[in-house]
Amino acid sequence: MKILFQGDSITDWFRRGDRDDIMGSNYVTMIAGELGRKYPEKYEFLNRGISGSRSVDILARMPKDIIALKPDVLSLLIGINDVWHRTFDSGITPEQYEIICNLLIKFVKEALPDVKIMILEPFVLKGSATAEKWSFFKNETKLIAKAAKKLAKDNKLIFVPLQKRFDEAQKLTKEGYWLIDGVHPTAAGHYIIKEAWMEAFFENFG
Repeated sequence: MKILFQGDSITDWFRRGDRDDIMGSNYVTMIAGELGRKYPEKYEFLNRGISGSRSVDILARMPKDIIALKPDVLSLLIGINDVWHRTFDSGITPEQYEIICNLLIKFVKEALPDVKIMILEPFVLKGSATAEKWSFFKNETKLIAKAAKKLAKDNKLIFVPLQKRFDEAQKLTKEGYWLIDGVHPTAAGHYIIKEAWMEAFFENFG
């Protein structure tokens, strides 16, 4: 089974673009390590996350970075840059996000009708990158997350909730413990994503 991880810097997080075996210091490597240890040679892992990506960027590079790779499972975490980029240049509204992602899913399913798709919920916490415009980040990320959940429901995809996990974890610690700047996870934050992903994966794939 080939599992492809797609997204922005959260998924990228120092992967080597020229080495599929160096997937970054992230939840992707944690997942690959656990599944690879428990089930040797059963799974193949690919990471094509690219820092700065918005939903529209994933759509643009879909032919090369999704369809051509022919994954059995596509794991997609995208949306926070759609919000973040609206604070300075070229972000994407929740309405646009839903349209773009529906197109992405449509094209992927047409080319790869048997692919299973996991939609990970975009998330945010108050931190150094988000505090100044916290109300905007909180409200718009919530709308993007709502669109992601609707996308999964409408297309019968697997939805992986994350915001509640981060909100609950944040109650236990100081700001910046789980997300360095309110957006990018620490090792502990990546582990939260890994746990949620693994639960959803085994629930749907045994």
